[in-house]
Amino acid sequence: MRNILRSASESLSKYIYGEEKGMMENKKMRVEHPKRELAVDILYDIIGSILFGAGIYTFAEAGNFAPGGISGIALIMNKLWNLPVGTMTLILNIPLVIISYKTVGKRFLIKTARTMIISTIFVDLVFPMFPFYTGQRLLAAIYSGALLGLGMVLFYMRGSSSGGADFLTMTIKKKRPHMSLGRLTLLIDLIIILIGWPVFGDVDSVLYGLIAVFVCSMVIDKILYGIGAGSLAIIVTSKGEETAEEIGRITDRGVTSLEGMGTYTKSKRNVLLCACSKSEAYLVKNAVYQVDDSAFVMFTETSEVLGEGFKESLDEL
Repeated sequence: MRNILRSASESLSKYIYGEEKGMMENKKMRVEHPKRELAVDILYDIIGSILFGAGIYTFAEAGNFAPGGISGIALIMNKLWNLPVGTMTLILNIPLVIISYKTVGKRFLIKTARTMIISTIFVDLVFPMFPFYTGQRLLAAIYSGALLGLGMVLFYMRGSSSGGADFLTMTIKKKRPHMSLGRLTLLIDLIIILIGWPVFGDVDSVLYGLIAVFVCSMVIDKILYGIGAGSLAIIVTSKGEETAEEIGRITDRGVTSLEGMGTYTKSKRNVLLCACSKSEAYLVKNAVYQVDDSAFVMFTETSEVLGEGFKESLDEL
């Protein structure tokens, strides 16, 4: 089993090395074409800000709830003193920028500052020219979370962010690395949502805020990590070549074969690795047992699969 894990580890290392090499080449391309990269960054910022602004202004503000984050605080301040949401979000980010400057780095900070300025323009100047959503608050929470998530995904794809809690969580994480980033973010959002309870005047504002945060995080996870989600089949068999051919014939998926040995029987085995979609897992299992009914088959979930037949690379997003 150790040999199997060692071989798998070596294969994974080669795969990671290949991914890192591709990322380095892409980084080199960005250096060689700075104007084009800047144009793409701004395009993503604009589209992301439209989605983000719609989530904040059109749905969250109209639904009378705070969806967490610094924007949630800005919405509370807007409710209390009628202060512009986008401008207050920008102002509230200033002390966080100062605190987290050394943690997040200059490049990330500059990109995020540009993103925040563009978002402020849309939230304070563009969206007020359009009508609020006047439907059900539950739908407002769902759409707010989805749009906020989509907007933030576009920011993240270009190495930027919406600022706010991102700065705070990254700074705390660096000082206390043992803390869970997800739990920390959830705690901050929960505190902000609870602050909005007396401001918005009903407990429903808390529930809708939580729904928005949940939907937002789900959208981010599914797009950044889950669109390429699938399964990894690990198959231990004495008929490696025949099994691999049968899997390829039925599913049209490639198979990687490693050499292994049972430590109890001392007999050699083939260890097959096959990345497939979740819907193909059943077909892979059937293909294996049609060839070798004594094979040992395991399926593990993968958050993302890159490569031929799946999403090609993160750089293409």
